[in-house]
Amino acid sequence: MPEGGATNSPGSARDQVFTLSKNVNFVLVPVTVKDGDGHLVEGLTRRDFKILEDGVEQKMTFFTSDPFALSAAVVLDLGMPDVTFRKVRDTLPALVGAFGQFDEVAIYTFASTVQRAQDFTSVENDRLAAAMDKVRKKATGRMGGVPVGGMGGPLNSSGPQINSRPVDPSQPANVPRTANESKVLNDAILEAAMDLSRRDPTRRKVLFVISDGREYNSSASYGEVLKVLLSRGVVVYAIGVGSAAIPGYGTAQKVHLPRFGYGDILPKYAGATGGQVFTEFSQDAIEQAYSRVTEEARNQYTIGYATRATPSSAYREIEVLVERPDCKKHNTPNCVSVTAREGYFPLPAGSR
Repeated sequence: MPEGGATNSPGSARDQVFTLSKNVNFVLVPVTVKDGDGHLVEGLTRRDFKILEDGVEQKMTFFTSDPFALSAAVVLDLGMPDVTFRKVRDTLPALVGAFGQFDEVAIYTFASTVQRAQDFTSVENDRLAAAMDKVRKKATGRMGGVPVGGMGGPLNSSGPQINSRPVDPSQPANVPRTANESKVLNDAILEAAMDLSRRDPTRRKVLFVISDGREYNSSASYGEVLKVLLSRGVVVYAIGVGSAAIPGYGTAQKVHLPRFGYGDILPKYAGATGGQVFTEFSQDAIEQAYSRVTEEARNQYTIGYATRATPSSAYREIEVLVERPDCKKHNTPNCVSVTAREGYFPLPAGSR
């Protein structure tokens, strides 16, 4: 856990956040700082940080390294190929164990539709473990392969064929067709984010997605969902499994093909909100990633500042800088990596 505590704190960091969050012009920014080996950097103080909004340095009015309890929405993709989902399904008991006693968790599942499998409840509540066990036992992934029934299936031939064309010219050609299956990832993230926005403002709001990142046929667009995330202070972390864990696959899937959706949009959500994507193949690696995500989400530095009060709801860019004396001494200004959300959309008065 980072050291340093809260500055200007007559009470706890939790009490301060509750008071400051009543001011719609107050911006709270969780920040993760890691060294070159990927380990969390502890012991930083307020003097080590600078925060800029639209390129202008802001006066920091709140700083703490105290850990925050989590409100976490777990979003589980049921539309992954069955072989991938079986691997993930066996890790779900470890996911429950990755959260702390003061955290609260809700479970959502999605494929062509979104379902809330469990509303927010304490990790120590038996309902959470029971709901996760129910999902693990009943849910199945998507079977791969070419359809064997229905229009165009190989078992529905109307007669002898050569190269998918009937020997008898009077018979219609039988061209195999594969139906596109909906994967409403955007809709799932949106529903979970809206529910998170109504949780206790003193908790860290985390959206935890386990998916191959494929999106197709959601009602909500990426831009619409991202605006909700950035205006409500929700951070997206993800475990990228299956095709999302293949090196270079995400780059190859950046192009949007009509009727085929998007390949992997998890890095876009995580990068914009200040989260991270862990791409893992093996069951052991996935289970270890659960603990890493919850550790990082809980143990962050938290910076707050009062922004200018305007009626505008336009996007505002944020940049967090960390200046460490040891980096300056060795002339290595990039010896730490800083992860924070890239910006936000101000909420109108009365919306919090």
